Amino acid sequence: MNKSKNRFNRAAYGGKAWSPRTQNHRNELGNIWAKAGINSEWAPLKGVLLHKPGSEIFGITDPENYQMLDDLDYKLAIIQHDTVAKAYHELGVKVHYVDPNLKPPPNLMFCADLVFMTPEGAVLGRPASNVRAGEERWVARRLADIGIPILHTFTKQATFEGADALWIDPKTVLVGVGLRTNDEAISQISNILKSMTVEVIEVDLPVGTMHLMGILRFLDQKTALAWPYRLPWRAQRAMKERGIKIQYIPDEFEATENGALNFVTIGPKEILMAADNPITQEFLENIGVKCHTIRVNELHKAAGGIGCLTAVIERQFI
Repeated sequence: MNKSKNRFNRAAYGGKAWSPRTQNHRNELGNIWAKAGINSEWAPLKGVLLHKPGSEIFGITDPENYQMLDDLDYKLAIIQHDTVAKAYHELGVKVHYVDPNLKPPPNLMFCADLVFMTPEGAVLGRPASNVRAGEERWVARRLADIGIPILHTFTKQATFEGADALWIDPKTVLVGVGLRTNDEAISQISNILKSMTVEVIEVDLPVGTMHLMGILRFLDQKTALAWPYRLPWRAQRAMKERGIKIQYIPDEFEATENGALNFVTIGPKEILMAADNPITQEFLENIGVKCHTIRVNELHKAAGGIGCLTAVIERQFI
């Protein structure tokens, strides 16, 4: 029999042996795609993405040109970054590394800015500064290697950094508009999240604020810690409408100088935070928060802390 005359009976053309793809995208996570994604800021932490700094931070003599605050002790910064990774391992969190195959720019270690996770995959950041332009390529490469689907890459004049977006609950995301994330990005990310029936609440960030993450962190489903004179009114209203109690950081010096608010929530009422913040730590422990502390003071000189260093790529879904 001449098979070419019967090709429409062949599987390639939808014939009897054709096997249709029936699962939706979200159901393929953990099967075809890697299991990843988040829909809260406080559920048990499962996986993070880090970049261990290396030779790119050696010999920087003009920190201002790299958006850093002071000269770094190269060796100490690397040791402290290893301490961050070790803490995650000890807390049962899987650590992935960006691991670029070429020398990266010095700010690549601040992975939180470069990706925002959804329940269905990753939205790549598009950093606002020329100093950081293109860092998202390295993260995209690593996410692909891990098997995490990339849902969106910002286009046109949009700038977006992942540290400007926070999940209030599984159906609501706060996005801060300011120095790093602009109005065009709001339009694009709103369209992505709308397809997941998630509402975006846009909030304006005060002048002199880097990211929304530096103003607001979540401790559990009903408790957040915020910076009292910087928290946008609309963010406060959205949280109160959803029954979230807002605690305010007790010491502004510790927040400004020691990264007291720049922590990562490991699970409900459990955090990984910077050491040397006794006032804030005591305050948190008095409201039932378990605080794991590590020293990252050298990394603070690069204008970031534990939260900035950490791209959260998987939490337990709620």
